[in-house]
Amino acid sequence: MNLSFHGAARSVTGSRHLIETSSCRLLLDCGMFQGRREEAAIQNRELGFDPKGLSSVLLSHAHIDHSGALPMLMQQRFSGKVHLTRATADLTTIMLQDAARIQESDCRYVNKQERRRGNKCVQPLFDSDDVEAITRRFVGVRYHDGIKIAPRVTATFHDAGHILGSAAVRVKYTVRGNTTTVLFSGDLGRSHMPILRDPEPPPPCDVLILESTYGDRLHEQAGEEMKKKAEDLIAHAKAHKSKIIVPAFAVGRTQELVMRIKELVAEDRIDPIPIYIDSPLASKATEVFRQHPECYDEETYRTFTEDGDPFASRYIRFVSSPDDSKRLNAMKGPMVIISSSGMCEGGRVLHHLKHAIEDEANVIVFVGFQAEHTLGRKLVEGWDVVPIFGVPTKRRAQVVKFNGLSAHADRNDLLAYVRAISPLPGKVFIVHGEEKQALSLGAAIQSEHPSIDVTIPHRGSSHEI
Repeated sequence: MNLSFHGAARSVTGSRHLIETSSCRLLLDCGMFQGRREEAAIQNRELGFDPKGLSSVLLSHAHIDHSGALPMLMQQRFSGKVHLTRATADLTTIMLQDAARIQESDCRYVNKQERRRGNKCVQPLFDSDDVEAITRRFVGVRYHDGIKIAPRVTATFHDAGHILGSAAVRVKYTVRGNTTTVLFSGDLGRSHMPILRDPEPPPPCDVLILESTYGDRLHEQAGEEMKKKAEDLIAHAKAHKSKIIVPAFAVGRTQELVMRIKELVAEDRIDPIPIYIDSPLASKATEVFRQHPECYDEETYRTFTEDGDPFASRYIRFVSSPDDSKRLNAMKGPMVIISSSGMCEGGRVLHHLKHAIEDEANVIVFVGFQAEHTLGRKLVEGWDVVPIFGVPTKRRAQVVKFNGLSAHADRNDLLAYVRAISPLPGKVFIVHGEEKQALSLGAAIQSEHPSIDVTIPHRGSSHEI
C-alpha cells in the first residue's frame, strides 16, 4: 500500500490524501486550497494526481477545504463514486452549488477592476455543470456500515462530531491473509458542544492520519468568561449603534452561534438585537440540519422534538436575496450580521467588511481558525490595512476572537484521541495543520508514545506502508 499527500500537508486547507493498493486508487477528501490568490489558483488547478484512474473518493465532511475540489475531478474524466454520509451528501451538494455561484460572482466583480487596470481576467475553477456531474456520483452511507470499495478493500465511517455528518474514515486492505487498516480522522470535533453528538472513540488501526489544526494550543472554555464577553459585545453594539460582523462558515458554525445566542437570551444575559444570517447557503444548510436530527446530541434532539425548531426565533432573520443583503450595509445598528465565508475569502461577508471596517464603532468577531494568507488571518493578526477585493482598505473596526467556539479538537483532545486507540497504531501521519502546529503535535505524540513512528509529510510526498 502506498500513501501520498497532495494537500493539507504542513498547511490547513486543500485536504487530499491518496491511497494506492494493487486493486484500487482511493482518495481521502478532495478539498479546495485557500490562501494567496495566485498560489490558490495553482494548487487548485494542479491536483497532483490523475483523477481518471481513481476508483473512489471517501469524503470526511462537507467543508470546502475538504470537498471544494470535487467538481474539478469531472473536468479530468473521473468515473468513480464519492462515498460520504447522507448528511454530508446533502450539505456538500448545496455547498458546491454555492461555491460555483460565488466564484462566478466574485470573478465578475474582480474582473471589472482587473479590466480597468489592463490585467488578465480570472476564471472560476468550476461551474454548476461540474457540480451537477459530481453530485450524481454521490453514494450516501450510514455510520458504521461496511462499504466494499474494491476487491480486498472496505471502508467504514465513524462520527467525528465536527459538523453535521462529519466522519473519521477507516479503510481496510487485505491481501494474502494480512490486513492493513488506515484511519483518517478528517476534522475532529470537541466534546460537550451544542447540537451534535460528541466524537466517537477511535476504532483500532495500524496507520492513523491525524489532523492538527490546533495541535499546539488549547481552547478557552465556552463557559462563564465567554458569556461575559458576548454580553459586553452586545452592550457595546447597543451603546454605539454599531454592527457586529461575524465571518462564519455557513455549515456548522452558523447554526452553533444561533444556539449560543438563544441560550444567552433565555438566561436573560442579553436583550435580543436583530441578528441577520446573510447567506443563502446558511439558510439551505439550516434546512439540512432540520432534516437530519439523527446526528443531534440528546439535548438538541429533545429540543427539536418537544419544543419545536431550535434554529428559529423572532429576532433571527435569514437573508437570501442580494438586494436584501445590500440593504444591510445602509442600515444602522445595533445588529449582528453572520455571513460566510469563515476565512473572508469570498462571499457576502467581503461586502459587509468593505462597508463596516473603516468605522471604529463596529466589531469584527472571529469564531474559528484563520488559515495563513487569508484575509481573516490578516485581520486576526491586527493588520491596519487589508486588501478587500484587491483594494487596500484601512481597518478601524475592532477585531475580537472567540476561540472557545471552535469546532476543532485542541491539542489535548488530539492527544487523547491517539491515546484511545488500542492497540496503538504503528504509524501516525500528521496533516491539516500549519507546520508549527503539526510539528508540535508530532513531537508530543512521539514523546508520549516512543513506539509510534510519527511523520509530518510534505505536499507531494509518498510513503510505502
